[in-house]
Parts: sequence; C-alpha cells; structure tokens
Amino acid sequence: MTPPATRTRGRNLALAAALLGWMFDGMEMGLFPLVGKDALRDLLGVEADPERVNNLYGIILACFLVGAATGGVLFGWLGDKVGRVRAMTLSVLLYSLCSGLSSVSVSAEQFAVLRFVGALGMGGEWALGVALVMELWPNTSRAWLAGWIGAFGNLGYLICGSIALGLNHTAPGQIAGWLTSLGLDDDWTARFTAHRNWRLLMLAGAGPAILTLFIRLFVSESTRWEREKQSGAASHWANRDLFGVLVGAAAACGVIYLWYLPQGELALGTRVAGSALGLVVVISGYLYPAWGYLKRSSLPESVRGVTLRRMLLAAGLSGVPLLGTWAGLMWMYMWVSDLPGGHHPDAKPWMQIVSSVGAATGCLIGAVLGGAFGRRPVYAALCVLSMLAMVAFYRLNTEYGVVYVASAGLLGLISAAFYGWLPLYLPELFPTAVRATGQGFGFNFGRILAAAGNLQMANLLAAFDNDYGRACAVVAGVYMVGLVLIAVAPETKGKPLPD
Repeated sequence: MTPPATRTRGRNLALAAALLGWMFDGMEMGLFPLVGKDALRDLLGVEADPERVNNLYGIILACFLVGAATGGVLFGWLGDKVGRVRAMTLSVLLYSLCSGLSSVSVSAEQFAVLRFVGALGMGGEWALGVALVMELWPNTSRAWLAGWIGAFGNLGYLICGSIALGLNHTAPGQIAGWLTSLGLDDDWTARFTAHRNWRLLMLAGAGPAILTLFIRLFVSESTRWEREKQSGAASHWANRDLFGVLVGAAAACGVIYLWYLPQGELALGTRVAGSALGLVVVISGYLYPAWGYLKRSSLPESVRGVTLRRMLLAAGLSGVPLLGTWAGLMWMYMWVSDLPGGHHPDAKPWMQIVSSVGAATGCLIGAVLGGAFGRRPVYAALCVLSMLAMVAFYRLNTEYGVVYVASAGLLGLISAAFYGWLPLYLPELFPTAVRATGQGFGFNFGRILAAAGNLQMANLLAAFDNDYGRACAVVAGVYMVGLVLIAVAPETKGKPLPD
C-alpha cells in the first residue's frame, strides 16, 4: 500500500502539473484573438479587404477549434490506452512547438495549419489533466478542483495580455536590440517587431515546452488507471480505432475548406449541404474509438448505450458555452477597433487582462455553486445570465473606455463560469475506463460546434453590414439551447466518481 505522505505528494505534484498545463492552454487559446487582426493584416497586406480578414479570422478560429476537438479525442484515447502522464507530456510538447513555429508563418494558410496542429495538443491536455486530477483527489475536493481548473486556464489569457502590454511599453529599438543579440538579421528583426509584435507574442507560446520535463520527472500515473491496466481493460483500446478519428478530422477540415473558398466559387446551398454531411461524418468518426472499445469490453449492453448517449449529451452541454465564447465573446477583439478610442495599442491587452481576471473568478464561482446547489440548476442559471450579459455588452457599449473594459470583465466572469462547471460535471458522467475519452469527446466536440458557428460569422456580419455588436448579440441565443439540454441531463450532486 502506498504511504499517505507519498500519495499526498503525488497528487499535489499532479495537480501542479495540470494547473500549469491548463494555464498554458489558456495562453495558447488567448494568443490568436489578441493578435489575429494584426497577424492577418501582416500576412495579407495592410490593404486587405475587411470582409476577407473577417472570413480568415473565422477560418483560423475554426481550424484551432477543430484541432482542439480532434486532439481531445486522440489524446483522450491515448491517455486511456497508455496512461494519463505519458499522453499529457506529448500533448504539451506539441502545442508549445507549433505555437512557436507560428511566429515565422509566411501566409495565412500556413498560420492556420500550425494553429490546427498545435490545437491537437492543447485539446488533449485539457481532457488528460482533468482525468488525472479527478482520479487522484478525493470526491469531496471535486468542486474546488474544477474551479481551479477553469481559473488557471483563464490566467493564461492574463499572461498573454500582460506580455502584449509590456511589449507596447518597451521602446521598439530596445526590442530590436534584444532580437539582434540573439542572432536575428535585420529582416527578421523588422518582421518580429512589425504589426504590434504579433510574432513575438506567438513565439512566447513556445514557453510551455519546459513543462514537459517537469511532468515526466515528477508526476505519477493515476492509480485508478493503473488498476484498469492491470485488469486488462486498457488492452481493449485498438490502434485501428484511430482511423475513425482521422476520417472525422478530415471531414471537419473539408467543411472548413468549403467556407474558405471565395463566395463566387461555390453556391451557398452546396456549402450548407456539404457542411451538414460533414458534421454527420465528424460525429461518427469521433465516436468510433469509444464505440469500438465498448464493443470489445465486458461492460453490459445497457452501460455501453448510456456511455455513448452521455458522450453526445456532454458535447451539447459543452458546445453551448463554447459557441457563445468563440463565436460571440472572442469577436470583441475585432469589434473594439471599430469603436471610438478602440485603436489604442493598449485596448486589446487591457480587455484581455480584465476579462481573464473576471473569467478566472467566474470559474471558481461556477464550480463552487455547482457543488453546493446542484449541477443542473447552476448550469441553467448560467445560460440565462450569459445570454443577458452578452446582449447587454454588445448592444449598450458605444465606445472604448473604462465602462467597456469593466463590462468585458463582467461578461468574462459570467460566461466563463461554465468552464469551472464543466470539469466538475463531465468526469461524473463516465467510468474510469472511458473517462478521458468520454470527457475529451464531450468537451472538445463542443469545439466542433463552436467552429461551425465561427464559419458562419463572416456571413452573419455581412448580413448586419459588418456590425459586430448586432451580429454577436444574435449569437447569444445559443444559450437557449443549453436550457433544453440541461433539462434532460442527470443530476450527479452528492454521488461518488464512477468506477
């Protein structure tokens, strides 16, 4: 039997690694919304058509979200097969390297591909970290742990904003001197300092790679997963199951390509029909690993059916706030440039810093309230409050200033509370053998739904004459879907984590 002191040390180290991983996840997610407009103006040319910029902004966000969804399934499968710690190490290394490589992109298409590949690791780390921590810590700690998971993810956004703010207040000549001292020639030094230093911010995303060394040296494997491995349950995962994930990812990328093509090259009906068919293929492909595992396992037929249904439910419950965030809140970084005072270099960094502090607070509140009052009523309340907050933010703000920044913080607090609630609830839906895969599919497939929403934002903006305020207020209607889904979800308050 493992001594209590050793168990405590092991779970504390695992928590530290996971919290740092989620913080860097948040940094990875916060980079593109912060630099997206500057990056696209650099890669496309400053005279690029605003509608083309909007379209590519949505395309790159969609690529990132599809990559994260694919990574959640891929690394969730890997974590259930070879262990949480090994898979987590690979996931952090992947997104760190791709973020760093994004800083030397020479085209919007290359940038999109690197965001997609890096997101594979980012999506995987979320699911693996949640599974590892929830399996090592006692049931009574789950609400607070879920809150810290979401809070640290949003602290990553704060880091992005702080770095951007610091670069804005550093003399360009000083930054150029630093780069020259590192061996960069004048051409690359000029590139890295152009367009508000967006390349330097992307390069900072390579920093989390050092976390992989900490994970490998100090973090112990989940004892629950070890027991599953010894019982032979891990052997039910087969390499051929990944074929379904690859097909699903290819279909998702195909849908993105349909909306990447200029409007005159493809009819709207063809795009919509192709997207609907692609979504069916994506769902089937991403579910295939879990379906194959369940068929080969000794679980009763009734348990298999419940598991698959809960995976779809988890995807819907995750998809609602993710779509609200990525097709609504994240577009405020594009909107602010259209408002009086919004062209100030510090506008976006301050928005991100304040909204991330609000979001981190909201994650703790969402998890604690879910633990105290039940999962279902808290989710329903968050849907109503998020819808009202988003509509108010986009319809009542008319200029950039203190009120705008403060209301961005309030919107972040309310809408991000879901990301404290989800790490609390999703692990409670699945047994140990399929927990990483189940919650990885649930949370990250929600990103597919968010990606689909982002692909339509350029059309929605065009319908409202590029009025971000009206378009994003319409997106807030997605929270009504959440009210329907939570009405049929099981209540798990007071129940132990399933074995």
